[in-house]
Amino acid sequence: MAESLSQELFQAIVDIPIIDPHSHIDPFHPVSKTLDDILNYHYYTELAFSTGMDKQILEAGNDGDIPHRRVLAILKQMKRFDNTAQVEWFLDMCRSLFGLTNEDILNDHPETLFNRIGMVLQKSNWEEEIFHKTNLQAIFLTNEFDDPLTGFNSNRYIPCLRTDTLVFRLHEPEVVDRLEKVTGIRSLDRHSLNLALGELFSHFRHHKAKACAISLPPNFAPIEDNDSLHPTGVFWQIAKLAQEFQMPFNLMIGVNRRVFRNGVYQGQDLFDQRTSLIQFSELFNKFPHSSFPISVLTSNQNQELASYSWIFPNILTHGHWWYSNVPAYIKNDLRARLQMVPKTKQIGYYSDAYKLEFVLPKFNMYRRILAELLAEEWVKPKKISETKAIELANQVLVGTTKEIYRL
Repeated sequence: MAESLSQELFQAIVDIPIIDPHSHIDPFHPVSKTLDDILNYHYYTELAFSTGMDKQILEAGNDGDIPHRRVLAILKQMKRFDNTAQVEWFLDMCRSLFGLTNEDILNDHPETLFNRIGMVLQKSNWEEEIFHKTNLQAIFLTNEFDDPLTGFNSNRYIPCLRTDTLVFRLHEPEVVDRLEKVTGIRSLDRHSLNLALGELFSHFRHHKAKACAISLPPNFAPIEDNDSLHPTGVFWQIAKLAQEFQMPFNLMIGVNRRVFRNGVYQGQDLFDQRTSLIQFSELFNKFPHSSFPISVLTSNQNQELASYSWIFPNILTHGHWWYSNVPAYIKNDLRARLQMVPKTKQIGYYSDAYKLEFVLPKFNMYRRILAELLAEEWVKPKKISETKAIELANQVLVGTTKEIYRL
C-alpha cells in the first residue's frame, strides 16, 4: 500500500516544473556533446580513481581519441562502484533521456554504448528536448564576476554572482585588473573597492541576476569590518550590498579544500566537522532583511541548520550538498526539515549540475525520497491528504524558490 501510494505521489510530483536554484551550467554549452562530457563529471572520476583507475587518463586533455578512451575505461571501472548513487544517476539518465533499457546498459559493449548515446547527443534540438523531458523551467548559473551576461536567455539561465574570488583573491593583481575591466574602477583601497562592488551588483542586477553565492572554509568567521581589504571586510561589504539589492546570499559552508592533494580534479575537497553556524551569528543578526539560503555538507550539521532556520527569519535550508547528496542522508535530513522547518523556508533541492543531462536523474532521486516520506509519515497516518501532500511538495520544490528569488 505504502509503495503504491509513494509511487502515485511521485508521479504527481514529477508533473511539478523544475526550477533548479544552483548549478554550474555553461549557458553557451549547456548540454553534452559526447559521453565523455557526462562521465568526466568529477563524481565518476573520483570514484574511478578511488577504486584503482589510472589518474593519467582521468586527467588527460580532450585531444584526439583521449575522451573516447577515457569513457571506455570509466565504463569498465564502473563495475567496481556500480552500487553507488552516482551510478544510479547515470542509469536513470540512460533510461529516461536516452531511451535505453537496463538490459541495454548492462549488456551493451562500452563501445556500443558510447556510440548509441553519442547519436542522441548530436541531435540539433537536444537542448530543447532536455528541457522538455526534464520539465525544466529555469536553472540558476554560477557566474564569476567578469563572466559575460549576454548572449543567452536569462529567463531560462538565471545569473548568480559567485563571490569567492572577490573575497579570497582580491590581493592578486590579476583579480584587481579583472574587476577594473568590468566596473571601470581601480579598487586599491576600501573606498574604491566599495564603489567597484556597488557597480558590480548594479551590473548583475541589470542582467537579471537573482542571487549571489559563496563557498566558505570551516575556519571562516565573518565579523563586521568596514575598513580593511581583508577577506572578512570584503565579505561584509558584499553582505551589505546583497541586502541593499535584495539578492539572497547563498552560503555553502564547511568545505576544506585540497585535503587529498593527490586527488583528481575536483576530487580533493572534504567536509570538516569543526564548522558551526555560530561562526555566522553576527552576520545573521546584523542583516535581518537579507535572505541566507544555506547549504551544509554533513547530516550532523543538518540539525544545526534546521534549528537556525526554525528561529531566524532570514535563514533557509538549501538543498542537499555534495557528500550529503545521497539517498541515506537526504532521507534523514529531509525528514528532519519537514518536521522542524516551516515549509516556506525550505528550498528543497538543486542539481549542482555541470551539464543539463544530470538535472533529471538527480531531481528524480530527491523526488522519490520526498514521495516516500510524504506517503509513509504524512498521508498513510492520515496527518494530511494526498492533495495537501502534493501542495507541500510543490512548496518545497518550487514555491519557496520563486518567493525568495523573486521569480
